[in-house]
Amino acid sequence: MTQEIEYNDAMTTMLELIWGTGFMAPGGDGNIANLMDGLDVRDLRILDIGCGIGGPAFLLASKYGANVVGIDIESQLIEQAKLRVGKLGLDSNCEFVQVQPGPWPFPDDSFDVVLSTGVIMQIENKKEIFEEALRVLKPGGSLTAYDWMKPEGDYSEDMRYWFKMERLTYSMKTFDEYEAMIQGAGFVDIEMSDRSDWYRQRVQEEYDEIRSELYPRMVELLGKQEADHFVENWRSMKVVCEKGDVFQGYYRARKADGAD
Repeated sequence: MTQEIEYNDAMTTMLELIWGTGFMAPGGDGNIANLMDGLDVRDLRILDIGCGIGGPAFLLASKYGANVVGIDIESQLIEQAKLRVGKLGLDSNCEFVQVQPGPWPFPDDSFDVVLSTGVIMQIENKKEIFEEALRVLKPGGSLTAYDWMKPEGDYSEDMRYWFKMERLTYSMKTFDEYEAMIQGAGFVDIEMSDRSDWYRQRVQEEYDEIRSELYPRMVELLGKQEADHFVENWRSMKVVCEKGDVFQGYYRARKADGAD
């Protein structure tokens, strides 16, 4: 949900090839499984922050039985999501809304779950996002999200090189900084989880795939120059994941209800 268009057609094509149809965040359906671990969302109303082209929403509706509203500020992503939802027959379970930075166009206490997959790490004003998440959640509702997180101190040179390869804007924070922001927004029962080991294994698998069986398809879809760029992008991502320059952070929290 960055304010400028960063996810062009080449980027979304590549991400789908690696992570699955409609997915734009690491791990694809495995990532959603991590986010849903221990949650029963059947017939519940979920807000997906930074929904992209709809992959998480489609899976949450079809596999988990949820009703999902996806929001994003990039109009071309919302349009793609709207085109896909009809083809999948999920119109009654998924809605996609383009929003602007700032307050969301939803009333207080209107969602059971607020979810985000690798988006809040790109937003500078995280405090506003967490405050809005709390506002739109029903009492007792849950926030469940995933972001890349950083260790203490400045970014390493390897991280800066990876950012260059990514062509995306990041505003990463530490686990402690996230926890403080979530608590400051008013959430309770905050849980922080480092699942870096899971993605370190996955990123190696992805890197192997794009250098071998996926590479001809990448060249066909993107051209050799772009295909080679993404191979180098994944190599640099593998380096920072293996070095511990970036962590796979999951976090969950709850909006207090009358019993708290």
